[in-house]
Amino acid sequence: MRRTAARSGGAVSYTGAEAPGAEAGAVADTQARGPEPVPAPAPGPAPAQQQESLRTEFPFQLPRGYVDESGTVHRDGVMRLSTARDELVPLRDVRVQENPAFLSVVLLGRVITRLGTLPMVHDGIVENMFASDLAFLQDFYRQINAEGHTRAAVRCPHCAEPFEVELGGSRLGES
Repeated sequence: MRRTAARSGGAVSYTGAEAPGAEAGAVADTQARGPEPVPAPAPGPAPAQQQESLRTEFPFQLPRGYVDESGTVHRDGVMRLSTARDELVPLRDVRVQENPAFLSVVLLGRVITRLGTLPMVHDGIVENMFASDLAFLQDFYRQINAEGHTRAAVRCPHCAEPFEVELGGSRLGES
């Protein structure tokens, strides 16, 4: 005898001669026709989380802007969410192994998908940005990859006044 449990509700259907309460004719008839189909569960409303789409790209505007070789200033850009691969691949880069501070440059070169009218963004472009723009992009990276929660509301233990503190690390990958 073989028992199969349906996925919804735990209903069990029996096939074979040992089905409880089955008559010999009914067993033979079932074997000839095969097991009766189990109805699929009625689709219910989808959870709210599944209905919302995940936002993966975020626009930004650089404080100063990247100046390309022709003198054009590029300020508006888009950064996508980082993946585990984005954070792991730069660790194999020789430049990062020789100088860990280069990690943020390589990482940002991977996650910035658009910058002004440039056809492609890579670590060489990030490397030639102004320091203030690099600092801005590092903070922006932390914000979007931490779901925007890089500040925490706290109270002063002496005067009980509320204020916010920055929770982000000093460099990318060190939060």
